[in-house]
Amino acid sequence: MKKVSKVVTILAILMLLLTITTSVMAATGTTVTPEDMTGNSSVNVAGMTNIGNSIVKILSTGGIVVSVIILIVIGIKYMLGSAEEKAEYKKTLMPYVIGAGLVFAASSIATVVYNFMQNL
Repeated sequence: MKKVSKVVTILAILMLLLTITTSVMAATGTTVTPEDMTGNSSVNVAGMTNIGNSIVKILSTGGIVVSVIILIVIGIKYMLGSAEEKAEYKKTLMPYVIGAGLVFAASSIATVVYNFMQNL
């Protein structure tokens, strides 16, 4: 657990440094005005939308499978556990329910954000 914490901390620091350096470089460099932008783009929006939808579906399906497996494991441990263990499993159940709810609603949240950003 300590290794994961260290890796996450190091990655956060690197992201912070990257953000700061790009901000400083942007502030000291040339500025881009709206007149400089031509609007010529060869981005395939439909293809990118399909790729994004595929990624969201894969992550959502994987998250649902993992959350159901974890629910089964917690349920079996709860049925076989002593009174103290049952109290401990009840404590872990609330974060699980919140996380599973977010996993189940992830595709809906992504769709809402996409539609909102598309209307801007």
